[in-house]
Amino acid sequence: MVVSEKSNGDAGRLAQEFVQFAVDAGVLRFGEFKTKAGRLSPYFFNAGLFDDGAKMGRLAEFYAKAIVASGMEFDMVFGPAYKGIPLAATVAVELARLGRNVPFAYNRKEAKDHGEGGSLVGAPLKGRVLIVDDVMSAGTAARESIAIIQAAGATPHAVAIALDRQEMATENGQDVAYSAVQYVRSRLGMQVCTIAKLADLLLYLAEQGGDGGREHHERVLAYRQRYGVND
Repeated sequence: MVVSEKSNGDAGRLAQEFVQFAVDAGVLRFGEFKTKAGRLSPYFFNAGLFDDGAKMGRLAEFYAKAIVASGMEFDMVFGPAYKGIPLAATVAVELARLGRNVPFAYNRKEAKDHGEGGSLVGAPLKGRVLIVDDVMSAGTAARESIAIIQAAGATPHAVAIALDRQEMATENGQDVAYSAVQYVRSRLGMQVCTIAKLADLLLYLAEQGGDGGREHHERVLAYRQRYGVND
């Protein structure tokens, strides 16, 4: 597989800034990590480590800028429990700061049987809904969010994620020829907005220089060539 390592204007600059931010925050790490699919990945992205106010504020800025730049139309934001909850709230705040004020909601894993009850919190789900999550591994979380949104009578319209790993998804334990992002786009008919892709990470490592950058680049590139998908 041939991997293109070049920036593409404003989106490319935003992606490079995001990768640098994720590395500096310790969210994007290099080594050997086992994925849900059982693969040994040379890198790991743990959005749970955006764990203080400054990091979450900066993360929301990246999401909001990418969403606005994508031109996607939507009426509200939804964050799937659990990582999507702070993402939906902070992204909604940042979108409002940029002049795009929209309602947001999120779900509980367990329905509440007292007070207001139910499993949904926030604004009523209606219109075209943008799902905000961290990464997409198999599309399972997206399908769960879609079911919740449809059950409320709203339209699951788009998904925004931080990092597209651009690698083959798995079905019933077997690799398939498409990624989770491609599945959501082609099979579910939804738009997907990403802040950065694996190709952006490769570009960052190639341009970073030094022995460490070159070594990580070689390992990540080998992983991409083995498990990557064509865009």
